[in-house]
Amino acid sequence: MSEVIKSRQKRRIFTSSGIVSICGIVYQVLYGAAGSYLFGNSTFFYSLTIGLFLSGMGIGAMHSEKFHKNLISTFIMTEYLIAMIGGFSIFFLFYMQVNFGDSIAKIFLYTVIIITGYLTGLELPLLIRKSEEINADLKESTAKVLFFDYAGSLIGTITFALLLRPSLGLIRTGFLIAFINIIVAVWLSFSFKDEVKNKATKFIGFILMILIILGFLFGEKYTHHLEKKLYRDPIIYNQETEYQRIVMTKAPQDLRLFLNGQLQFAESDEYRYHESLVHIPMSLSKGHENVLILGGGDGLAIREVLKYEGVKEITLVDLDPKMTQLAKEHHELKRLNQAAFDSEKVNVFNDDAFTFLNESKDLYDVILIDLPDPNNENLNKLYTWEFYSLVRNHLSEDGFTSIQSTSPVFATEAFWTISNTVKYTGLHVDNYHLDIPSFGNWGFTLASRKPFTIDEIELSIETKYLTDEMIPALFHFGKDEDEEIIHNNKKVELPVNSLNRPNLLDYYEKAWKYY
Repeated sequence: MSEVIKSRQKRRIFTSSGIVSICGIVYQVLYGAAGSYLFGNSTFFYSLTIGLFLSGMGIGAMHSEKFHKNLISTFIMTEYLIAMIGGFSIFFLFYMQVNFGDSIAKIFLYTVIIITGYLTGLELPLLIRKSEEINADLKESTAKVLFFDYAGSLIGTITFALLLRPSLGLIRTGFLIAFINIIVAVWLSFSFKDEVKNKATKFIGFILMILIILGFLFGEKYTHHLEKKLYRDPIIYNQETEYQRIVMTKAPQDLRLFLNGQLQFAESDEYRYHESLVHIPMSLSKGHENVLILGGGDGLAIREVLKYEGVKEITLVDLDPKMTQLAKEHHELKRLNQAAFDSEKVNVFNDDAFTFLNESKDLYDVILIDLPDPNNENLNKLYTWEFYSLVRNHLSEDGFTSIQSTSPVFATEAFWTISNTVKYTGLHVDNYHLDIPSFGNWGFTLASRKPFTIDEIELSIETKYLTDEMIPALFHFGKDEDEEIIHNNKKVELPVNSLNRPNLLDYYEKAWKYY
C-alpha cells in the first residue's frame, strides 16, 4: 500500500473518531435530558446516565480485545447497531412511558444507556488498532484518536445544548445523530473497499439510512398521537420550546395548560387559585402602584391585578418567550386572561427570575410568585433563601409577597420547608391554603417586611370565590397538614433550602412520587 493511501486512510480514521465521539456524547446528554424530562430530578438522571454509559463503555472497551481481524467491518456493524438503538431510543422511550408507565420506561432507558455505552466503548479501540495496522506506531495512533475523541465530545455537548435540543427536540435529535453514525459507516466502507468486500454491508447501510430518515420525518408526529393518551381532553396546541413542552387541551368550558406534563391550570377552577394568589396580598398592601409577577406567563394573574384602579405598572418576568407570546396571541388563552397583555400597564421581560431580581434596582408594592413547582434544580433555585432574600430586597416598606408553595396535604414537608426558607430571610410570614378541584388542596406563603395580621384583609374588588368572611379560615391547617410534622413520635426539624443544599428537591420528589 502506498504512503499516500496510508496517509489518506489514517486521516479518515481520525476524522471518523472525532465524528463518532460527537455522536456518543450527544447520545449521553440526550438520554439524561429525556430521563429528567419524563421522570424529573435532572441531577439524578444525568448522574445515573453518565455512570451507566461510562460503565457500558468500559465493558465495551474490555470486550474489544476479542476483535483482531476485519476491524473496519466490525466498526461499521457497530455503527449500524448504535444508529438503530440510539436513533429509535427516545421514540420508543415515549412509547413505553405512554403505554406501560414510568417503571417499564425507566428499565428500557437504563438498558438502552448501557447498550449504547457498550457499543461506544468498542469504537475507539477498533479505530486505534486499525490506525496501528496502517501506521505501526501505537503511541501516535492512540494519541491522535483520543485527541479527536475528546475534541469531538466538547463539540457534541455544546451543539446539543445550543442547537439540537432547541431546534429539533429530543426525538429528531436521536434520529439525526443516528443518521450521522450511518454516514460515517458507509463512508468508511467505501474508503476501505479492499477490506469491506461484502456488498451486503453497504446495502444494509443504505436500508438503515431510509429507516432513520423515515423516523426523523414521521417519528415526532406519531409520538404526538401517543401523547394524546396522556391527556383527558383533546389537545389543541403543543410545542416544545427551548425551555419546556407546552400543551393545551380543551373540553367544553375547561381549557387546560400543561408544562412538561404538569397541569398549570384548569379553566373550571383557576379563578380560585389566582384570586387567592393575588387578592390577599393586594388587599393587605397599602400601595398598588408597582406590581411584579414572577412566572405567570399565562396572563391569568395579570387579569386579577388589573382589577385594581391604583395599579400603574405591572412587570411580568417569565423565562419562556413562547409562553408569553402564546398567552398574548392564542384566542383561547386570550379569552381566559381577558387580553391582559394588551394593557399599557403591562411590561413583559423574558428572563430568569433570579437574574432579573439580581440586576433590578426597583421596589414593588406587591410581588406575586407564580412559578412551577420545584421539581428540578433550575426551579429549586427559585425556592432558596438566596432567591427569597432578593425578593425581600425588592419589596417596598409596606409591601407584600405571595408565593405558590405546592400542596400542604400531598407535600407537607415541602410546603413548610418553603415557609421556613422565607422566614430565614427575616420576612414576617403566614401561610394559607384552599381546595382547588383540579389540583386538590393547594398552599401559599404570604410575607412582608413588617408584622401583619390577616384581620386587616378587606376585598375591594369583585371576585368569584373569595369573601371577606372566609379568608381567615384559609389560614388554618388540619393536624395532618400542619407545620408540626411528627415521624416516629419525634418532631421533624425542617431545613432551610439553599443553592448549596437543595433540601427541598428531596422532600418534593419523595412527596409526589406516587401522585
